[in-house]
Amino acid sequence: MLEDSLKAQLKAYLVNVRQPIELVASLDASPKSQEMLALLNDIVAQSDKVTLRQDGADGRTPSFAIAPIGTQARVHFAGLPMGHEFTSLVLALLWSGGHPPKVDQAVIDQIVALEGDYRFETYFSLSCQNCPDVVQALTLMSVLNPCIQHVAIDGALFQSEVESRKIMAVPTVLLNGEPFAQGRMSLEQIVAKLDSGAEARAAEALRTKSEFDVLIVGGGPAGAAAAVYAARKGIRTGLMAERFGGQVLDTMGIENFISVPHTEGPKLVQGLEQHVKAYGVDIMTLQTAQALVPAATPGGLIEIKLASGASLKSRSVILSTGARWRQMNVPGEETYRNRGVAYCPHCDGPLFKGKRVAVIGGGNSGVEAAIDLAGIVASVTLIEFDSQLRADAVLQRKLASLPNITVITSALTTEVHGDGDKVVALSYRDRQTDETHQVALEGIFVQIGLVPNTEWLKGVVDLSPRGEIEVDSRGQTSVPGVFAAGDATTVPFKQIIIAAGDGSKAALSAFDYLIRLAPVEVQQAAE
Repeated sequence: MLEDSLKAQLKAYLVNVRQPIELVASLDASPKSQEMLALLNDIVAQSDKVTLRQDGADGRTPSFAIAPIGTQARVHFAGLPMGHEFTSLVLALLWSGGHPPKVDQAVIDQIVALEGDYRFETYFSLSCQNCPDVVQALTLMSVLNPCIQHVAIDGALFQSEVESRKIMAVPTVLLNGEPFAQGRMSLEQIVAKLDSGAEARAAEALRTKSEFDVLIVGGGPAGAAAAVYAARKGIRTGLMAERFGGQVLDTMGIENFISVPHTEGPKLVQGLEQHVKAYGVDIMTLQTAQALVPAATPGGLIEIKLASGASLKSRSVILSTGARWRQMNVPGEETYRNRGVAYCPHCDGPLFKGKRVAVIGGGNSGVEAAIDLAGIVASVTLIEFDSQLRADAVLQRKLASLPNITVITSALTTEVHGDGDKVVALSYRDRQTDETHQVALEGIFVQIGLVPNTEWLKGVVDLSPRGEIEVDSRGQTSVPGVFAAGDATTVPFKQIIIAAGDGSKAALSAFDYLIRLAPVEVQQAAE
């Protein structure tokens, strides 16, 4: 099952297993069960602390559980955890075997303190780069707390179950049989959702923080670069964000980050976070900025008010709030979001195997999505507003070579139709004839660009007609002491490497702003 190189890596990891564990498999005569058996035998062969039993009765076949010998299994995998989920499998083996997780002790204490009965089920797809974070978080929680159980389910393998439970997006998490969450969530986010007092405690902790020299709002490449450059100047640096990594976490392949021929979003974010933490930056996640209050006097403190009710103050601020997927804003889109309307073809594509889908948008993202989906679904209808596609010529040639893709140009999507549970069709208006047409389908993937996360800044910071933060060549905004960088700004070409460079520039500009305030402060102190 596993290649020799992967076996060697696995053997090196399993040296860290401290206590005997067993794999308990639920198998039948199907080919997938035989693949799972081969995988489990390969695992057992790499460590004398891992054993295998085949008398499991989990109810899903093929599946297996992992547990220390003599204990009730709480970690389960239904399907083969390969692809992006192979790391989830390795971590499950290590944690079950007593290897300590790399998690803050405060978070571990929160997990251990949870009371009640928590039976989690996570539906994932092997091509989803968002799913491992959720699978690994819930796996760790089930290892740490005996009140928690988790089963990770390959939605593509258990298609009938996915359809009966109306799962149309991954990751989808059920708690005790009821919907709990959809989409990427960090361990901290999941714990905060379960721990009702977490937000209040976090807000109180934020209120006690002293002022920062530089406060960065946003944790993507621009924010991370700004944090590193600011901290290297020896000034008190804070970074607050809803999640560290921003939109890069949802990016599949990255092949244009100079000196790195190929990587994936989550891997790049892991490196960014480690780099920022190495400089002692105060990272505050699960925080949503709600308002910016400029300094009352030149060189005074700038305040960022948070949705939790707390606020942070700083002598300078760098806004790196990034952007999010642009929506069509047509009737039915929000109603059927994650019920046929999707925004990540890599994540959710496998759930539409053999079905009819549409891709909205004829730029690079849209054409790439159509090409990827064509190998999975029955048919793809690509709908573009303009009179011609805007994607690179090489992508258009590939698109034209695929027989199950239909391209419709000069078309405006007007409505998403559903039956109350899921998408069944979409309507579009032909912009040349003004006629309305309807396309029967089961899925719609929206790929029409980005919108900046700047609504909370309206009326305070100058914004462009598109909502982007207006900046000068130094990253300075219209508010003294407030700088900005990344996809939320008017800087053209929204690229990871450009955002990182602009974040560095904004930090250097903020430092320059601060040192030029020093003489004024000295003069005020003397008076």
